[in-house]
Formats: sequence, C-alpha cells, structure tokens
Amino acid sequence: MMQSALRIEAKVLPGNKIEIDLPPDTAFNTVGKTIEVILLLPEKPTQSTEQSILEILAEIHAQRPSSRNLEEINRDLQAERDAWDS
Repeated sequence: MMQSALRIEAKVLPGNKIEIDLPPDTAFNTVGKTIEVILLLPEKPTQSTEQSILEILAEIHAQRPSSRNLEEINRDLQAERDAWDS
C-alpha cells in the first residue's frame, strides 16, 4: 500500500475550526474515508531572558570607573594582594 501526502495551508476559523478543501485533481478518492491530518502550528518567537555577551560586557563597561589610569589600577591590585597576606 502506498501512502500519499498533500500539503495544504488552512486558516483557523472562529471556534478553533479548520476547513480543508482538497484540490479537485487529487489522485485518490477520499470521500467517506478517514484521513490523518497533521497540524503544524506557527512558531512562537522566543523571548530570551538571557543577555548576550555583548550586552553583559556593555553593562560591565558602563559600571567601571572611567578615570582610572594604569598606576591607580596597579596600586589597587597591590592593596588587595597585601590584604590577602595579612
């Protein structure tokens, strides 16, 4: 037995009903027969709550002090190292 497939798009009618009109040149007689209907629902756009790495980096850069120079950074690092040793 050979199985056939036919792809047809249909609109959902009020009451969540669908009506499918088979084309007149359908090669098989389905009147009165039970057929299988597979529904592919439209994809929902994913709303990601996760931030991209670029967004995270932008937040980090926005929070850092902008006026620190290399000497100040090295001094702060040394103060942290000294605190660990004591």
